[in-house]
Amino acid sequence: MRARPAKVLIITYYWPPSGGAGVQRWLKFTKYLPSSGWFPVVLTVFPEYAAYPFQDPSLFGEIPLDVEVHRTKALNYFALYNRDQSKIPHAGFASGKARGIKSALSRFIRGNFFIPDPRRGWNRYAFRKACELIRSENISHVITTSPPHSTQLIGLRLKRRFPHLKWVADLRDPWTEIYYYDMFRPSWPARMMDLDLEKRVLTKADRIITVGQTLASSFATRVKGIEEKTDVLPNGFDEEDFQGLEPVIPERFTITYVGTLSPAYPVGGFIDAVRDLRIDGRRVALRFVGTVPDEVRALFTSGDDGSGPEFVSYCEHPEAIRHMMNSSMLLLIIPDHKSNRSILTGKIFEYLATEKPILFLGPSDGDAARLLTLCGYRGIFGYHDVQGIRDFILRVAEGKTVKRSGHHLEYSRRALAVKLGDILDRLL
Repeated sequence: MRARPAKVLIITYYWPPSGGAGVQRWLKFTKYLPSSGWFPVVLTVFPEYAAYPFQDPSLFGEIPLDVEVHRTKALNYFALYNRDQSKIPHAGFASGKARGIKSALSRFIRGNFFIPDPRRGWNRYAFRKACELIRSENISHVITTSPPHSTQLIGLRLKRRFPHLKWVADLRDPWTEIYYYDMFRPSWPARMMDLDLEKRVLTKADRIITVGQTLASSFATRVKGIEEKTDVLPNGFDEEDFQGLEPVIPERFTITYVGTLSPAYPVGGFIDAVRDLRIDGRRVALRFVGTVPDEVRALFTSGDDGSGPEFVSYCEHPEAIRHMMNSSMLLLIIPDHKSNRSILTGKIFEYLATEKPILFLGPSDGDAARLLTLCGYRGIFGYHDVQGIRDFILRVAEGKTVKRSGHHLEYSRRALAVKLGDILDRLL
């Protein structure tokens, strides 16, 4: 047991005003971690030097007033091969298909000349500031969180400079096994370099955190013996985000999807199921909140009553939660890729917190499906199971809901921060 509170340095590229699940994860940890005796010191990038795919200024209001936040400059490598800075790619260009020579060349440059990613232009500034903070604040523990995986290289360098430092590498997504990795057309030398960096981080980190067991197992295939220093700490939901919000049952049966929906997300079976229901006279409304490229939007047609799908561009976090709460059912789709069993998207926990019925399309033996099953949800189907999807939507529409277990309560951000505190305690 510590005689006094300790500080932990959290190095994260994504921080308000950036939006997204990665921001939510560490914003909430900084909120609740002090209750475990650990006081976060956050190191991030100045917004004007950052390359954010999207922004959510509402998150500024969630930064605890007593948390130290330090920012630095960064080099914007995106500007070297992507002149349209109003369209910073996210999810590794996964939100759309490559079109033309320019797009293909852009991806090739990204995958072969900016390893592990273009945001490494922040690293030398962040390293310098981190060294200063470690010395001035007497910090003995540091957490690096990725993506971008280039942030892990800051931790690798800090570990060399300060051998006594306890370094925790938080990896929210796969590295070289991410489902869009091959879209960059990496050459063999580039791929080997990326694999080497991944292996060095996994080897040198004192502790590894992942968001799911399948992802932890995947990293364990890279380096033998790291299972003993790996913890699974999933994302979660903040109960305070839902305070004062009453669930609404829309007059028209409404299915809502929140997040990115790229061509890597098979929607054909779902579309056919909804079409069949409409043919049978069922009024089903569709709402998509987030990034949906034109080629995917074109797949969804209007109902017989002329009501087309509603597309809401990226919105602030409170509004996204309101859309979830004002739904009859929530749709969750996992990308179709060989590594998709490890995907445990952050929004699944907020879906659970709404206690709305969930329709899941993806691998039945993946982490997301296992979590839903554990929490009492049964709407789990393969991408092309039109009959199963149709019947499940119909059962929910008729009020035949499945009992839920309440197990999701252990994924509150407050409870997860206690587990993070325990991980840090074990490194003392």
